[in-house]
Amino acid sequence: MQVLEIGGVRVKPGETKRIELPMPPLYTDTRMSMPVHVQRGKRDGPTMFVSAAVHGDELNGIEIVNRLLKSKSIKFLRGTLIAVPIVNGYGVLSQSRYLPDRRDLNRSFPGSPKGSIAGRLAHLFLNEIVAKCDVGIDLHTGAIHRSNLPQIRANLDDVETFAMAESFGLPVLLNADIRPGTLRQAAGDLGVKVILYEAGEALRYDEFSIRAGVKGVVNVMREIGMLNKRQRKGHKISKFVARQSGWVRATESGFVSHVAQLGDHVNKGALLAIIADPYGTELSKVLCPEEGVIIGKQNIPLTQEGEAMYHIAYFRKPDSVAEHLELLQDNFVLDHPSIID
Repeated sequence: MQVLEIGGVRVKPGETKRIELPMPPLYTDTRMSMPVHVQRGKRDGPTMFVSAAVHGDELNGIEIVNRLLKSKSIKFLRGTLIAVPIVNGYGVLSQSRYLPDRRDLNRSFPGSPKGSIAGRLAHLFLNEIVAKCDVGIDLHTGAIHRSNLPQIRANLDDVETFAMAESFGLPVLLNADIRPGTLRQAAGDLGVKVILYEAGEALRYDEFSIRAGVKGVVNVMREIGMLNKRQRKGHKISKFVARQSGWVRATESGFVSHVAQLGDHVNKGALLAIIADPYGTELSKVLCPEEGVIIGKQNIPLTQEGEAMYHIAYFRKPDSVAEHLELLQDNFVLDHPSIID
């Protein structure tokens, strides 16, 4: 195993170090840094990054990384774990998805050392962290006032990426197109396999999503040989791949009474929500266009005409997906609260 260098700090096999990667300062000349935890096993193995808060208002991933680093499971590690609990520190400070230059970091890769603050941050993270890894897991949530069902998004046509996605242990796998400027695209160009975990809502901790995330990351580490494999406890969770999904949008502006919830199996024509005026008079019914499972949902009971309300994934057997989502929840009831021993 070779010595790994991040931000000028050298980490030898068997060492654990916490590194502060310098970032562009704030307007007030306040110094900013990206926290990086590097843990190297004494034995050879893959190098994996786990990143959170690429969008500054997506906080679940920060707690997932915190719990992962406290887990006894990663004590006897093969290879190297690079954990970055906060990529976009600027956004976390302002409780915003975006950066001070109003750009989305996950549309700014590969970035540039001489670009805007978004470009510089993207370049720093890509070259100091991602480029030194074999695989990665990027942790996300839904947007503000929107929740996502725990799910994995990835290029499922790639055999190695699919194996990682499947091992995470969730029933919902979404074959997501790679958008220009994203971390997944830039990492793929470097030959780094990345899966994206989506769960919960912006600016909120969701215990179920956090516990599923911690367990999922450890599952992937076992799959790729960083940790010893062991027999899983609880119900067996089948995996269902959605190759298509879409948003159902509001047909009127008004006040929303939700009928359908996250994880529901919904049939074509099913009632999802009712939109009413301020007097409670019904203006419109929101109906499901195709049979599927709800993997994303607006939470705020206000909507504008055309606004995205429900994200639906389309499967061949959506009723089975809903059943295995219930089994996943049961597993966390059966498990010890710490989830990982």
